[in-house]
Amino acid sequence: MSSRTDREITPLTATTAMLTGDVVRPGDSGYEEARVGWNRLYSRYPEAIVFCCDAQDVVNAVRWAREEGIALRARSGRHSLEGWSSLDGGLVIDVSRMKNIEIDESAGTATVGTGLTQTETVAALGQHGFAVPTGSEGGVGLGGVILGGGFGLLTRSMGMACDNLLAAEVVVADGARSAKVVEATEHSNSDLLWACRGGGGGNFGIATSYTLKLHELSDVTFLVARWTGHGALGDLLRAWQREAPVADERLTSALEVDSTAVELSALLHGGSRRELEDQLRSLLTIGSPEVTVTEGSWPTVYRDVDRGPNDVALWKFYSQFVTRPFPDEAIDLIVHFMDNTPSPPSNFFCSSFGGAVRQAPPGGSAFPHRDALFYCEPGAAWNDPALNSAALGWAADFWRALRPYGDGAYVNVPNAAASDWEREYYGSHRERLREVKATYDPENVFNFEQSVPLSPG
Repeated sequence: MSSRTDREITPLTATTAMLTGDVVRPGDSGYEEARVGWNRLYSRYPEAIVFCCDAQDVVNAVRWAREEGIALRARSGRHSLEGWSSLDGGLVIDVSRMKNIEIDESAGTATVGTGLTQTETVAALGQHGFAVPTGSEGGVGLGGVILGGGFGLLTRSMGMACDNLLAAEVVVADGARSAKVVEATEHSNSDLLWACRGGGGGNFGIATSYTLKLHELSDVTFLVARWTGHGALGDLLRAWQREAPVADERLTSALEVDSTAVELSALLHGGSRRELEDQLRSLLTIGSPEVTVTEGSWPTVYRDVDRGPNDVALWKFYSQFVTRPFPDEAIDLIVHFMDNTPSPPSNFFCSSFGGAVRQAPPGGSAFPHRDALFYCEPGAAWNDPALNSAALGWAADFWRALRPYGDGAYVNVPNAAASDWEREYYGSHRERLREVKATYDPENVFNFEQSVPLSPG
């Protein structure tokens, strides 16, 4: 059984610092369930996993790891695509149980715990008549989404998730062996707030709560059009990339292709079915798609938006932002790769930018890709480990073939093989992020395979 502290102290060894929260160790009956992540391609065996209930538990965990001299990782929704939220032989600080929500209607803000999933956030805020922009996969933890940027079908209307971040509570390293809580706001530790808006999770400390700008909930219209086969894919990509980035700012859309079909998802915020269909007419007249339309509140519609496969265990994604429309040769590449997928659920995904994304929030943000027309992502998905080599090779070849046609990558969907990953994720902001790192984590306590490095010197 895991060790339950119930606010009493549970040391793992005789150090001054002690772990509080629920501690799970090798040999405990719950260890296997506690250690695994969403992507089973990666398997880590930490020395301990501590499930924290509040910021003090996180402080205690960081202190303990520093006194023990072992590495640590922060974990929330377990969707770290490269498995970087866990590690062998170290301490995983899990914040997934920190799900508090406090709404200040007069201020138009909500303070939310970092452990909430996107589905939980959408549902809870919707009960009070509010919304914030999130990504579209409901099981993903809100905290990591915000710290890396966060975009979905409300993005062109409301901006990115990180654009709506007004303040953050963050546990940072303190001195040689300790930790403390700091508040990052526009008036206090503003450089850390800037970094939390798109600078990536786990780089500077462990965020425990966020204060978000709320938007009044409006009805939305959600359309899904599906084309069987890939016969229309080239024409759809040409039309979509031309129109989606400059559409009405209330409209955000995405294209997704798998081995058997092409699907368009489009959401109009505060508009009618007729308006949405009129705006999509040039796409809907290509071929003979099967079209469904849902009208209702955002929390209700979100359940339809979140329709990703949940029976796939192994994944490999790559990311790319596109600032110039794909030429015909790039579109031909996409069609070729999607005609030769290693497994049925392997896919190619595009999400429209423009609109509110082009405007950074007051105080700015570390997210550098505001001039992108759209985001795209080739992803292999499979269950049979015998397909590992073929699937990984297909995804890597697809990514490398498309790289000349993009500009930058998404820190939440890391390109682990990229040698210039710092430039791809952060562009011209990378040096300032190094300065923030040096200010708040000069001992490089919070580090992983592609964490923001300290400035040399």
